[in-house]
Amino acid sequence: MKNIKYFKAIALVVFSSILFSSCEEDLNVEPNDTINEIDFLNNPDNAIKLVNGVYNKQLDFEMYSFSWIGMTSITSDDADKGSSVSDTGADKNKMDNLTFEANDISFREVWQGRYDGIGRANNALFYLEQLQIDQTLKNRLIGEVKFLRALFYFDLVRCFGGVPLVTSKIDINDSELINQVVFTRKTKEETYAQIEADLLDAIELLPLKGQYSLNDLGRASKGAAEALLAKAYLYQNKWQQAFDMSGNVIGSGQYGLLTNYQDVWREVGENKLESIYEIQSSSGNALRSYSYVQAPRGTPDLGWGFNTPSTSLESAYEPNDLRKSATILYSANTLWDGFPASPGWSNPRYNYKSYHSSIQETWNGDREQTGKNLRILKYSDILLIRAEAALNLGNTSEALEKVNLLRVRAGLTELTSITMDQLLHERRLEMAMEHDRWFDLVRTGKAVSAMAAVGKTFIVGKHELFPIPESEIILSGNRLIQNPGGY
Repeated sequence: MKNIKYFKAIALVVFSSILFSSCEEDLNVEPNDTINEIDFLNNPDNAIKLVNGVYNKQLDFEMYSFSWIGMTSITSDDADKGSSVSDTGADKNKMDNLTFEANDISFREVWQGRYDGIGRANNALFYLEQLQIDQTLKNRLIGEVKFLRALFYFDLVRCFGGVPLVTSKIDINDSELINQVVFTRKTKEETYAQIEADLLDAIELLPLKGQYSLNDLGRASKGAAEALLAKAYLYQNKWQQAFDMSGNVIGSGQYGLLTNYQDVWREVGENKLESIYEIQSSSGNALRSYSYVQAPRGTPDLGWGFNTPSTSLESAYEPNDLRKSATILYSANTLWDGFPASPGWSNPRYNYKSYHSSIQETWNGDREQTGKNLRILKYSDILLIRAEAALNLGNTSEALEKVNLLRVRAGLTELTSITMDQLLHERRLEMAMEHDRWFDLVRTGKAVSAMAAVGKTFIVGKHELFPIPESEIILSGNRLIQNPGGY
């Protein structure tokens, strides 16, 4: 169900042009003798629309489209730039070669997009606290917003390390506050602490996935907050906390594996058993260009053709691994929906998980709108988090059990023993082309060897973090400190 409706009718403030560029979807409500902002929002339907405006930010181009794809996938050994040799994609050739610079557009878009979302979240929380609506609904909406804010900060901390922590409504005329908060970086540890605090609050406030009505399916749930918190713990090497929190998700009875791996990223699998959190997209309220950026380029032309699976990824699969044919779209094969592939396409391989069928999936005729949901948190990811935490805690049997669940679904024989390298290899194949690979290489210390294997040079002390956008440093009057590496 795609029921988080497009929020076009309400806004409460004009966001700071410094951090929160105002959007067309935001509406200023002018107080008058009969109605003001709070009166308007005390209507529960309007309060829900306020929160929907935070969800809606995720659909924008600068959130999870071209720039995010470049930073999280094209940089890694899972993918190459793709498209044509001459098409750089603005800076995607530099992402592919690890020669990116602080003034590249990808970094600016990812940074500004998340802070726009954080601005929406902060303003929503400011007004939600004041509303006189049903307390259960109010608590749930606050929990949803705190989950979303944590997700935006999780994206930022993985990309840039410690970042400014803006957690309240900002007065754009208060230059001292802006300098202290908006233009002052916190540490990575402080950023993760804020993520943890938001998610712990969300866990207490949100219902289970199964407690939502069909009309609300897709909203952040308790399981989504627990899953994101487990992942945040994993990235900090907090093994026991990651083990316990992933165990909470597994033990909730709300989730499981779909029988067919290929269904996980297709429309038929949306919000189903394996789904923990997805960005809800529909033909009338669509994710901007996610599929179009990655669809085959050439004759017939379906898209831009970027982010193509690498030969390194292709050769990593065992024979008969069902995940391979569900991940790599081959130009020589008829596609799953009956669409004929073409030798006129520019590349031999494309990302099958991003493919949006115009034949058997909902489509409005606009290739720049991806009408199917984008998976952010899945049950298979939680099984892998549990397994990795278990192995680091010396619980080999638990790690082996969880990995074998995934191998059996993939049509492979079960392992009888497991090492960390084997576990991370399984993680690569299970999560291939899903925007985790680069971060997994960095956090596990495998980036140097993995990049060398595909002819790329990962520079220790530089490439662990992306550069803070140069435009943001200039805007801050050099108060924002650049990441190390000579950017």
